[in-house]
Amino acid sequence: MSDITIYQKPTCSTCRTAVRLLKESGTSFTAVNYYEQPFTAVQLKRLLKKAGLSPRDVLRTKEDIYKELNLAKHPVSDDELIELMVKHPDLIQRPIVEKGEQALLARPAESITTLL
Repeated sequence: MSDITIYQKPTCSTCRTAVRLLKESGTSFTAVNYYEQPFTAVQLKRLLKKAGLSPRDVLRTKEDIYKELNLAKHPVSDDELIELMVKHPDLIQRPIVEKGEQALLARPAESITTLL
């Protein structure tokens, strides 16, 4: 089993850059397309805790679904936000990279090097 897991969307340019950096480093990793293998609420909470991030820290505010749900004007709890992110993965910033007890939001993609 690989040490690093990258949760990503293959069509995302930042995700593609992060995957390329991992490949170039020779590091073994597992790539998970979280649109095909969705996060569970428990899994997403665990990743965010490892990264020291709140759901709002990884919220994509420029997505149509963010506007449709009117999240800017209707505050929701962190648990509600996690549930919305699980239901609507476009709300999640990407990629999220996990290594053991560490995780990070790899934006910019080059920040992934801190886990190598």
